[in-house]
Amino acid sequence: MKKVLLLLAICFAFGVANAQDQKEPQSIGSTILEKIKDEKLSIGGYGEVHYNQQISGNERYNGKMDVHRMVLFFGYQFNDKTSFVTEIEYEHVKELYVEQAFLNYNIKPNTSIRGGLMLVPMGIINEYHEPTTFNGVERPSVDKYIVPTTWREIGVGVTGRLANAPLKYQLYVMNGFNGFDGSGKLRGSDGLRKGRQKGAESTFTSPSVSAKVDFYGIKGLNLGLSGYFGKTQSSEFNGLDKDDDFAEAVADSTRVGISMLGLDLRYKLDAFQVKGQYIHSYISDVKEYNDKTGKDLGKQMRGYYVEAGYDLLHGKKQALVPFVRYENYNTHHKVDGITANKAYDREDWFVGLSYHLAKGAVVKVDYQRFKDGNDLKKNFINCGVGVWF
Repeated sequence: MKKVLLLLAICFAFGVANAQDQKEPQSIGSTILEKIKDEKLSIGGYGEVHYNQQISGNERYNGKMDVHRMVLFFGYQFNDKTSFVTEIEYEHVKELYVEQAFLNYNIKPNTSIRGGLMLVPMGIINEYHEPTTFNGVERPSVDKYIVPTTWREIGVGVTGRLANAPLKYQLYVMNGFNGFDGSGKLRGSDGLRKGRQKGAESTFTSPSVSAKVDFYGIKGLNLGLSGYFGKTQSSEFNGLDKDDDFAEAVADSTRVGISMLGLDLRYKLDAFQVKGQYIHSYISDVKEYNDKTGKDLGKQMRGYYVEAGYDLLHGKKQALVPFVRYENYNTHHKVDGITANKAYDREDWFVGLSYHLAKGAVVKVDYQRFKDGNDLKKNFINCGVGVWF
């Protein structure tokens, strides 16, 4: 531990000395805010169309073709301090969502207050999920089952960067996962994913806290440390008699506490690029929750991936990036009162190619090999096109 702390201290000191030469990481929200400094109204978007074909074993499978998502974003600057950012998303052609909608107020040059529907700053993909920003046709499985992307909630907080150090920070008080709305929503197969409220008539029982610090003081390197802490929301508290201890105990059994920690890394040196991410969730009171709801939510969930790629056309106007990614994720890493389901201990291998035809336009193909703890194996060929403008 002492060696790790010493290494971090050296990196920080080196970064402080070179902070003026480095650029802070820019999420889509930050990018829109930068654009509307010059244009009062900014319009853009991103989209991706996918083809997924299972090729496992001797059986034949139909492929799936899908306009997975089409997103339009808008930014408007009211004055030099006040602006608004929103994203409107269509998924699978027929599902309509608001992905972001927040008001941003600059209280000083490097610090802003935000309020509204915002992305939870956990991991890489949840903030940087435009198709030209990541390799592979589909987003990483760790971000789907463990984070879970795309995760946004309503809240308020502060974001900014230190003036004399290469650190970007975010701190929000937000609404949390909905764990119970007459029946349990959280389960072993996909963890917390069904509890995302997405700002749609969200239930609010108690607040959660989300925070992230990004270090960008070494050229080409970005390190992120993130945390999320709170309890799930529950409809059982609506109209509850405050003096009824028994009813309070019953309502408590429909909630769990969540402590999620994440560490992520992105590094680019000339044509070489590498990414990595580790997410670990600690969930309390799961035995009572599972007994009440009949679900099989795990006590701990863990996931990580490592990825490496190389741009064969480095220095050109186009980019051709072969890559390989390994993922390991388990929504039953630890359980309480139930038997761990081996099917929830999963891993993926991806080998693929991203061809960037121009800045903002990409064609992708990859081969995916999936295996779970029961030795169930599936193989896929995935193809897609993506744009961001």
